[in-house]
Amino acid sequence: MVGGGVAVALLLVLGVAYYALQPSSGKTDGSPTDKGASDKVAAVAPAEKGTNPLQKSVEVSGVRVVTQDKKPVAKAVIVNHSIAEVTGLEATVTLWASTKRSEEDSVGTFQIKVSSIAPNGSVDVTAPFNTKLKPYEMPDWQNLTADLQITSPKP
Repeated sequence: MVGGGVAVALLLVLGVAYYALQPSSGKTDGSPTDKGASDKVAAVAPAEKGTNPLQKSVEVSGVRVVTQDKKPVAKAVIVNHSIAEVTGLEATVTLWASTKRSEEDSVGTFQIKVSSIAPNGSVDVTAPFNTKLKPYEMPDWQNLTADLQITSPKP
């Protein structure tokens, strides 16, 4: 009887310790007391004011930074997720490192100009990449996040 009580108590203590040492699952309820959620809201809110309506429909993906003629060049795929054709698209793309130090400076920027993207279509672009980093300091493509700011067409 005593052995059974000790076993139950031991399982209870180990269960509580196991639960307490688990990392958070990343789920948030969006409440302001959640530090991660409040940081994201603060970072996104200013950028959303006065944004171009195309921001929701145009995506930059498949970003690669390569060297051509000893100069950094960005290659990317621009995707139109809308059912309407996008014409005269001009934008600035800022690349951020999605690493522990990503809150620091951006990795670099490049300008894109696309004459037309078909509905639900995509276009490959290549543009000079402006960065302060040396080629060996660039993060891998898996650790890059692209931030698109559309400058034309105007809303």
